[in-house]
Amino acid sequence: MRIIVFILASSFLAFNANAESVSVKYRGAVDLAPFKCNWINRSSLVNRLCYDEKETYVVVKLRDTYYHYCEVPKSTVAAWFSASSMGRFYNGYIKRRYDCQLNYMPIYDD
Repeated sequence: MRIIVFILASSFLAFNANAESVSVKYRGAVDLAPFKCNWINRSSLVNRLCYDEKETYVVVKLRDTYYHYCEVPKSTVAAWFSASSMGRFYNGYIKRRYDCQLNYMPIYDD
């Protein structure tokens, strides 16, 4: 019985140890569990790009700050990943187009 309890407790702790929440400007804490995140090392502006395909919701780390963008199509995120300049793509196709004050912002249960 002790072994089963130990295994269950270890599994629970391991699961929570991998959980990550980030503070997003203008929103607050966002749990990244539903997102597919990629660290970016080829851009001086875009450091990390996280996308929740189901909710078409982007969390992006620009230098040292996380921002969010709403109703971003999967095709736009794919084009962003493959852009020769991720910073130029952000400025030309993301910034001000997918504002979460104007578009649907998903609600995540805490």
